[in-house]
Amino acid sequence: MKSISIISFLLIIHSFLYAQSLKGIVFNSNQVPITSVNILNLSNGKHTHSNEKGEFTFPQVEIGDTLKFSHLTYQDKEFIINSLDTELKVILEEKFVSLDEIVISNELDALNLITNIDIQFNPINSSQDILRKVPGLFIAQHAGGGKAEQIFLRGFDIDHGTDIHLTVDGLPVNMVSHAHGQGYSDLHFLIPETIDKVNFGKGLYYADKGNFNTAGYVNFQTKQRLNNSILKLETGQFGTNRILGMFDLANTEKNSAYVATEYIVTDGPFDSPQNFNRINIFGKYVSRLANYDKVEVIASHFTSKWDASGQIPNRSVVDNTIGRFGAIDDTEGGQTSRSNLALKYDKFINNQTFIRNSVYFSQYDFELYSNFTFFLEDPINGDQIRQKEARNIYGFNSEFNHSFSAGSLDANWQLGVSLRNDQSNNNELSRTARRTETLSRIQLGNINESNISAYLNATFEWGKWTFNPALRLDYFEFQYNDALQANYQTQSASSTIISPKLSILYNSSKNLQLYLKGGKGFHSNDTRVVVAQNGRQILPDAYGADAGFIWKPSSKLLINLAYWYLFLEQEFVYVGDAGIVEPSGQTERQGIDLSFRYQPTNWLFMNLDANYTKARAIQEEEGNDYIPLAPDFSLVSGLNILHHSGFFGGLNFRYMRDRPANEDNSIIAEGFGVIDLNVGYSWKAIRFEVQVQNLLDTEWNEAQFATESRLQNEATSVEEIHFTPGTPLFVKGIIQFNF
Repeated sequence: MKSISIISFLLIIHSFLYAQSLKGIVFNSNQVPITSVNILNLSNGKHTHSNEKGEFTFPQVEIGDTLKFSHLTYQDKEFIINSLDTELKVILEEKFVSLDEIVISNELDALNLITNIDIQFNPINSSQDILRKVPGLFIAQHAGGGKAEQIFLRGFDIDHGTDIHLTVDGLPVNMVSHAHGQGYSDLHFLIPETIDKVNFGKGLYYADKGNFNTAGYVNFQTKQRLNNSILKLETGQFGTNRILGMFDLANTEKNSAYVATEYIVTDGPFDSPQNFNRINIFGKYVSRLANYDKVEVIASHFTSKWDASGQIPNRSVVDNTIGRFGAIDDTEGGQTSRSNLALKYDKFINNQTFIRNSVYFSQYDFELYSNFTFFLEDPINGDQIRQKEARNIYGFNSEFNHSFSAGSLDANWQLGVSLRNDQSNNNELSRTARRTETLSRIQLGNINESNISAYLNATFEWGKWTFNPALRLDYFEFQYNDALQANYQTQSASSTIISPKLSILYNSSKNLQLYLKGGKGFHSNDTRVVVAQNGRQILPDAYGADAGFIWKPSSKLLINLAYWYLFLEQEFVYVGDAGIVEPSGQTERQGIDLSFRYQPTNWLFMNLDANYTKARAIQEEEGNDYIPLAPDFSLVSGLNILHHSGFFGGLNFRYMRDRPANEDNSIIAEGFGVIDLNVGYSWKAIRFEVQVQNLLDTEWNEAQFATESRLQNEATSVEEIHFTPGTPLFVKGIIQFNF
């Protein structure tokens, strides 16, 4: 016993004399600090990770120990400690991300890691592709390419954004109390090639996501800097042409800046040309100050104009009155523009504490002409409508972050506050004729809507367990001035909602995570609904839960399986196209999500996302409780090759099953399956590519609605499917120069 005590005492003395702390910092090749680098001491098995500044402190290390630095997007590096007196500086080189290197982290959105691989193998090349990177999310375009896409996710026909929270670099995309519809989300100001990451989460479990976060959220992060400048030319059928320029203006250790711009024109496959054109310009400047504080300035502008053939009645195609790409009213269309300015500042207080701040301003104009019912309401002039508004959006966000450790417990917490104010002026719904004459105004007024919010989010890591409790508070102020009233009056209402959330994760190993998530969320109603209902049901509640796992049974295979449930106190009730309120009552959805990724070699990648949902209205009798256009089964799969001997390409398939178009399922929205192909070759600084959409030239309906309409030669109206035809076989060639 005495000898054991002596040996123990000597070991303690040795540890005290020779084992010390080592401080260091990890950079990339551009001298930008890297966050969340895993640092493992191969000599004793202890580990730590770098903070937001790229800094780390490693206790109990000795001269001769070997440290291994690893990060998903950088090459591993080992370093033998030869001094404890100087700060260690490590530079990691970027690399291609492969599936076998992925470690399932104890993060709430660990599944985000698959989008990093998806984008590498199948890059985002068009605005249509942007949202499709989210597993299980479908989109449909139905107004000439300039109108925001219709979105489907987790048994929702989300329309243009009612139940999904969308942001770009933290800038809000959803438009509250919009002229066309609540939550309207036009992502066309985002240039696809500027996207660096697509972060997403399904469900309503995220404290920093507020309004519209019921089915989920998506945040697009643009690149911090360019490694080189790019010039890209695209040309295809139907008068389609696009030119893109991305220019590296500065790329130093402390500063980076670039500008990207694109111009697109197309007539589309329609009998009446779309005459579509869009101009986009985007600029970003990043500066790193003393103590690694960071300032970002983001500015962008886009403008778009188009003609559209609209949604056509199925009966007119069946009786050959028009073809699939014909029109009943080809004077539909519109124009829109948006300018954004954002300033972001990250302030580091110490190694455990930092504050993220951002302020933003958006100026937005919108004008849309549509005709859904043709001559049902006005047998002489037709039923064309105009929806129009001019909007200013002001906002700021601030989030305080602090991390700490206590024994075997690692924790961090965030306290966030935000303000958003929307001023929509001359928000209009009018009856028009041939896009040239205003017949009457149905609605016209000014909307002023404000949202003040605060949230507290905490994460506690204890061994293999992670607990994430959160609480969010939102206050809304709604004001409306109806210009069609004889006397000036400000109608107003306000409401507050509290949204608790809790997620529990269990990472049994680096290859398996089990999770259980629950919480409350909401989507707000349109200001005009709020004042019309005297403040009732302003912020209908939503309650949800997820239970599932993320598993890597082998180094080359990743599987995600989840069961989920979502209850809504009220579906969206404002019908912007008619300017009316349609209360729809309570609904519930439940389903199963399956995601599968397989990478047998470093150049071959397979993906599959299958989603099943049962969506029903609770307060309706069985058989009359279907939710119109809610998808019940969808599937996306692909086989992609990445730069094998210079060649790359992919074959991708998307499928949506038949679904009910009305409440009693008597009208069916037809399902579809479409295959897309892309092949290309990279040689030095030049890249050639050919994209083929709808390889098999399948006849499919992209957007479908059960609509009652009357044609000019009809005595009575007919309710049936009205649709926008999906793109036929479409070939596009691309050449890209890097310099």
